[in-house]
Amino acid sequence: MLFASLALALVFWQWRPIPGVVWEVKEPTIAAFFLYLGLFGWVLVFISTFMINHFELFGLHQVTNNLAGKSMPPVKFKTPMLYNVVRHPIYLGFIIFAWATPLMTAGHLLFASVVTAYIFVGIALEEHDLIAVFGDEYRRYRQRVAMIVPFIGRSS
Repeated sequence: MLFASLALALVFWQWRPIPGVVWEVKEPTIAAFFLYLGLFGWVLVFISTFMINHFELFGLHQVTNNLAGKSMPPVKFKTPMLYNVVRHPIYLGFIIFAWATPLMTAGHLLFASVVTAYIFVGIALEEHDLIAVFGDEYRRYRQRVAMIVPFIGRSS
């Protein structure tokens, strides 16, 4: 997670615009809607991390336990709040943020497309690991809860 975040920070820092407008919303109310939708994406990411264990997700819990000489407690499968509606609300927030813009340039389109593809590859890898750890419990969860879009995309 740390290296992925650092890589993303590097992309943000070194980003160079690619000219060309794919779409532009000029009507102020609709443009504001897209801006607020993008902000909602970030809020969704932030809130979702605390619904599971924010500090464990970013490795802080593991580091502090290691420094204190404590072992990590056994991992339990849990589905708090939004995780009962979509399996990956953090990824959903990133996708919303990537695409919700009143001005979609060619560069932003490239960025949004790559981020979205990266997320779906990450979901495939993560779900493979979750099935390995939690087995049938996670398989039942996949059948019951949508992957990204609420109520759409349940596994069978």
